[in-house]
Amino acid sequence: MRVLIDADACPVTDIALRLAKVRGLETILFCDTSHELHKEGARTVVVDKGADSADYKLVGELQKGDAVVTQDYGLAAMALARGGKPISPGGMRYTDENIGSLLESRAMVKKLLRAGKRVKGPSKRTAEQDETFKQTFAALLDDG
Repeated sequence: MRVLIDADACPVTDIALRLAKVRGLETILFCDTSHELHKEGARTVVVDKGADSADYKLVGELQKGDAVVTQDYGLAAMALARGGKPISPGGMRYTDENIGSLLESRAMVKKLLRAGKRVKGPSKRTAEQDETFKQTFAALLDDG
């Protein structure tokens, strides 16, 4: 198992990196040139700017059983299809059972936005969310 992180604006990169490091797991960060970052203990893959270019690169390098940290439902769906184990920064495991409804809700929000409706964005991240991610991600790494 490796840890692949959709690092464009990922709020839990450091937490995921620490948890992977203590388990001796390779960690790869995927980002585009507008979010380029480098972290000790991780390999960074930088792609040109473009809609979902980092996502497609991540999926292209994904191996069955890899953990994938992403808040992108589309990327999570592709990771599931390739045998990956995606998890959100909030600590939610994406599964074959929940990904369909998540993609549907994303489509509804996009439809509302195109119609000019206002949609409430995410609330400010809390320490409790970090702890939930830490516990859920550790379990994912330990249980395979």
